[in-house]
Amino acid sequence: MTADRISRAADPLAEERIDRAKLIRRAGTATFALGLAPYVATTRAFASTRTIKIGWVAPLTGNLASFGEANKYTVNEMQKLFGKGIRVGKNTYPVQILLRDSQSSTSRGASVAQSLILDDNVDLMLVSSTPITTNPVSDVCEANGMPCIVTDVPWQAWFFGRKGNPAKPFKWTYHFFWGLEDIIAVFMDMWSQVPTNKVVGALYPNDPDGAAWADKKLGFPPVLKKAGYTLINPGLYPEPNDDFSSHISAFKNGNAQIVTGVPLPPDFVTFWKQALQQGYHPKVATIARALLFPTDIQALGKDGDGMATELWWNPKLPYRSSLTHQSAAAVAAQWTKQTKRQWTQPIGSSHALFEVAANVLARTTNIDDKESIVNAIKATKLNTVFGLVTWRGGKAQNPVANTSKTKLAGAQWRKGKKYPYEVVIVSNKRVPGLKREGKLQPIVYS
Repeated sequence: MTADRISRAADPLAEERIDRAKLIRRAGTATFALGLAPYVATTRAFASTRTIKIGWVAPLTGNLASFGEANKYTVNEMQKLFGKGIRVGKNTYPVQILLRDSQSSTSRGASVAQSLILDDNVDLMLVSSTPITTNPVSDVCEANGMPCIVTDVPWQAWFFGRKGNPAKPFKWTYHFFWGLEDIIAVFMDMWSQVPTNKVVGALYPNDPDGAAWADKKLGFPPVLKKAGYTLINPGLYPEPNDDFSSHISAFKNGNAQIVTGVPLPPDFVTFWKQALQQGYHPKVATIARALLFPTDIQALGKDGDGMATELWWNPKLPYRSSLTHQSAAAVAAQWTKQTKRQWTQPIGSSHALFEVAANVLARTTNIDDKESIVNAIKATKLNTVFGLVTWRGGKAQNPVANTSKTKLAGAQWRKGKKYPYEVVIVSNKRVPGLKREGKLQPIVYS
C-alpha cells in the first residue's frame, strides 16, 4: 500500500479533502487549495430547507465608511464560500448573509439591528467598526436575546461604553479586539523612538471612543502621567467639528510635540489643515481611527507623509484563516487581485468575524435555540487570520467575560513605491512573530 493510501486509510476524511481540492482547482479558485474547514459543505445536499441567517451591521456610508470598505467584498466571498451550506451536527443548512448599513449613525444602527431580529429573523448577529455602530447594535441584541459577535472596537469603549459590569457580564453579546492598554503601550513605544519634550496634545471627541480614551481611571491620562508625560486635553469636542482653533492654540501654548487622539477621519483632515495653517508643527502624530486605512491617509494629500497609527491587521502577520487556511498575505492578495485596491485592515477582521460565526454555528447543538448558539460562542477557541479568539482563555486574554483580546502593532505612513502611501511597521513588541521594519521618523514639513 502506498504512503498516500495509508494516509487516506488512517484519515477517513482524506478522500473527501482530495476530491474537494480537485473541484476547487477546476473552479479556478486556487487560493483555497489548502482546503476548507470541515463544516463548510462542498456538495449541495441540504438536509434541511431551513436557512441559517447571519445579520451584519456595519458603516457602509457616512463618516466611518472607510471602516466598511471591505464589507461588501467579504459578504460576497463568504456567500460563495457557504454556497453549498454549513454543516451543523448531521444536517447541512443553506446560509444567507444580510448586510445592513448603519450609515455611521447610532440610531440607524439600532434600527437596522432591530429589523434584522424582528423582521428577518436572523440566527446570529455580527457587528463591527467603532462604538458608534457596535454599541447600539449590541444593546439591541442584548435586549432581544440575540447572540451577537463584535469586532473593530477597543474593549473598554464597547464594554464600559455600554455601562457593562464585570461582576455581571452581558449574556448575549461577545467581543474580540484589543484594548486601550494595548494602544497606549504601542503609542508610547512609538513616541520613545523620537526625542520629544513628552508633552502630548489630545484630540478626544464627545463619543464613546473619546470618553474611553479620556477616562481618568481607565484611559490615557493615568498611564501617561505615570510615565512622565504631560497631557493637554482641551475637552471633548462635538462631532463633526469644523473649528479646532481652541485645541491648536492650547497645543501651541503648551508646546505639545506629540499629538494623538481618536477623531473621525473627516475631523482629523480638518484639524490637520487648520494646524498647518496656524503654524502648529508637532514632531509626532499618532492618530487612531482617523488614519487607519489608505483612503483616509490619501485624504490628507501631500500632508499625510509621516503620520502614525495603530495596526490591528496586516498581510505580514503569522496567522491563517480557519475557514480557507489562507495566510494573512493570501487573504490580502486576493482582495487586491479582485478589487485592484490596496489592502486595508478590515479585510482581516471582517474575515475573522465569519470564521468565528461559522465555527460557532457548526458547534451549536440546536440551531433553533438561541441559548445553544450563545453557549457555543462562550466555548469558542479558534485561531483565525486575525489571531486567537477565545472567551475561555483567562484574565490576560479575557479582561472581562465578554471580551477576547487580539494583538496590536504600530505603523507609520510613508510615501510608497506602488501606492501613494504605504505602512512601515515601527512597533511590534505586542505581536510575536511580526517583524519591525524601521523606527518612527519625525514628521518633515515642507
